[in-house]
Amino acid sequence: MRRRTVVAVATIALAGCLVVAGASAPVTAHRPASGPASGWWGFDFTRPSVVATGLEAPWGLAFLPDGSALVGERNSGRVLRVGRGLAPRQVAQVAGVSAVGESGLLGLAVSPRYRADAHVYAYFTSAVDNRIVRFRLAAPQVQQPILTGLARASSHDGGRIAFGPDGMLYAGVGDAARPATAQDPGSRNGKILRLRPDGGVPWDNPVRGSLVYSLGHRNVQGLAWDWRGRLYATEFGASSWDEVNRVVPGGNYGWPVTEGVAGDPRFRDPIVTRRPAEASPSGAAIAGGRLYVAALRGTRLWVVPLDPAGGAGTPTAELVGSYGRLRTVAVAPDGSLWVSTSNRDGRGAPAPGDDRILRFPPCWWC
Repeated sequence: MRRRTVVAVATIALAGCLVVAGASAPVTAHRPASGPASGWWGFDFTRPSVVATGLEAPWGLAFLPDGSALVGERNSGRVLRVGRGLAPRQVAQVAGVSAVGESGLLGLAVSPRYRADAHVYAYFTSAVDNRIVRFRLAAPQVQQPILTGLARASSHDGGRIAFGPDGMLYAGVGDAARPATAQDPGSRNGKILRLRPDGGVPWDNPVRGSLVYSLGHRNVQGLAWDWRGRLYATEFGASSWDEVNRVVPGGNYGWPVTEGVAGDPRFRDPIVTRRPAEASPSGAAIAGGRLYVAALRGTRLWVVPLDPAGGAGTPTAELVGSYGRLRTVAVAPDGSLWVSTSNRDGRGAPAPGDDRILRFPPCWWC
């Protein structure tokens, strides 16, 4: 089904560049000559093209300045460069990856100042912990750890990392199957963390000296910001409810005391809930005033309209059963939507060519 959505771009002109409103420090952005910032737009889900095939459990996906992307394979620890008209090519091997169950090489992020520092960030499970490192593609064997010591497990490892509009690195960290850690302010598990690019603690974090941005999370899998710089996160529930949360600094999202909408004044309720059978939400992206959520067990792409107050309208589903388990969704620099499958992760039924990255073109007339 084709839809129309509109984007409101909140920017301030400063020193000849665009600065994202609400950022704690200026972050240079680029306004496209046409596309999402220019008016009505959406995605044409009837005209997919295949960017890459033959991948094995792809997880992290991050774009380089030239429009190509880096994709990480969870089990192999390989990082490949992919793009339209490009055969997948290995550009790095993340050393020390220990892939058991749901763990392994998880999130990838590209520095917002990549042209200056050339840094690529990776969240992965080692033999002793979950950690975040950074490296340069010119010397991928040289890894600089910026965060270590996160509890690891065969499940609930979190793993999504992304740079926010404030230039800080955010990380969704699972409870590592130890639910009590989510409510422990001294633990970094069961949290969303906010770091400086070098791994330091930002001065304006909710608690001075702590990386914790929000707590009470079970297993955050997706991070995305709207046009006003507000953060949304997708999260695996237990047996009852999966969640989309509007994340505020210092917010407590209830796990393991509550799951889904509880109406408990101690905690913040999700803005969307879905049963795990139709969701199991992973990656998230925002475009045109809508949140796109990749569903694993639900084998579909949820489309969630966002309202100006930070709430959500009624979600609708695209691609239901068309491509199997969907892991990651991202908006490319050209305005298209990229979606990766996860059918070779041990829980899917691989089709010929799996795993794949699919591209859905922008549709300005939708």
